[in-house]
Amino acid sequence: MTSTHPIQQLDTERLRQHVADQLVRARERTALLTDAVDEHDLVRQHSRLMSPLVWDLAHVGSQEELWLVRDVGGREPVRQDIDELYDAFRHARADRPALPLLGPAEARGYVRQVRDKALDVLAASALSGHRLVDHGFAFGMIAQHEQQHDETMLATHQLRSGPPVLHAPDPPAASAGPLPAEVLIPGGVFTMGTSTEPWALDNERPAHQVHVPAFFLDTTPVTNGRYLEFIDAGGYAEPRWWSQEGWAHRQRADLSAPRFWRRDGSGWLRTRFGVVEPVPPDEPVVHVCYHEAEAYARWAGRRLPTEAEWEKAARHDPATGRSRRYPWGDTDPGPDRANLGQRHLRPAPVGAYPRGASPLGVHQLIGDVWEWTSTDFHGYPGFSVFPYPEYSQVFFGGEYKVLRGGSFGTDQVACRGTFRNWDFPIRRQIFAGFRTARDARPEELA
Repeated sequence: MTSTHPIQQLDTERLRQHVADQLVRARERTALLTDAVDEHDLVRQHSRLMSPLVWDLAHVGSQEELWLVRDVGGREPVRQDIDELYDAFRHARADRPALPLLGPAEARGYVRQVRDKALDVLAASALSGHRLVDHGFAFGMIAQHEQQHDETMLATHQLRSGPPVLHAPDPPAASAGPLPAEVLIPGGVFTMGTSTEPWALDNERPAHQVHVPAFFLDTTPVTNGRYLEFIDAGGYAEPRWWSQEGWAHRQRADLSAPRFWRRDGSGWLRTRFGVVEPVPPDEPVVHVCYHEAEAYARWAGRRLPTEAEWEKAARHDPATGRSRRYPWGDTDPGPDRANLGQRHLRPAPVGAYPRGASPLGVHQLIGDVWEWTSTDFHGYPGFSVFPYPEYSQVFFGGEYKVLRGGSFGTDQVACRGTFRNWDFPIRRQIFAGFRTARDARPEELA
């Protein structure tokens, strides 16, 4: 049994307004991220891992034009001549600065022109009648796409040098009181994925039954303080904690701490969006790759959870057997339940969102940091491409690991209990952390 989405309760006009609101929110965030820097910072490449910010700006317009203006709306192209420039599969990020990209003023004018036409298409759409527009799917897909690129641009801001240009209030302090180190997740079958969430993407579908044996899961993500114990114990110098692939990468990349950390006498500092500050011990560790997370887990005598374990902890309601949309229930995330949407520019201290806990008492599964799982990215049983293979299917295989839960930089429209992210296990510029798990022993289940 699974839950339904509030979108399915809306009449056409209220749905149309909801869609417009999501598109506007995404564009406001895009403007914030691109208006915060001067033209030099917009066009230059801050890291070979990332595109110039001006590429991302025009790319979100290009995708909106392709799907909403041309496909859904059947309108004439706005700038068909730039399709190839902003096709993410034609040009690697490292090569994009050499392309004849639209300049900042031209890119801003282009995305405004596309948005005006997209809103005209929205006003004329029945938002039903075929799968691409049912419940506003294509519009929701584009809102999610823009918010995903906004998170990518936020990561680019973290990589840029110079004084701070982004500002946000601090997250709330911990208010949950002392928390147990781990929570028992009972074994049994649960419904993984979704067949009912209207804006779910193809890799989240279909809903299917999965049996997960009983296991213990960290109550919160691993904190900086706990991760420092691993560093102080010589974890980066001990091959026994690392996989063969992970140890080779640790040596090749000369890893010795999370990215953006540096020693300061007997302590540690980090750089966060241009601010240099002491590493806060009670926040979830962030900017660690899969190999670091895996090594920490082994050092701690534990392991990383599988994707199915993570989703069961996040969605399964043991009282009803139903899979919820979120750990706390079916209502959308609010500021009292999860750290999302760039509301704050850092993870919140563990225990900051007691109202966001799951029925079993697992905290901060949504927001703060993406959480590495041990699972390779594949389609679910019965997977079907929709609406194009380049969103998910081309990434299936053993090269990518699944991340779950979203980060402080993930918008709620692109974050839910079924949402799946994936990346190379060496990636550290993303806002990724982790929590650990262990198998339950028979005597612990008696």
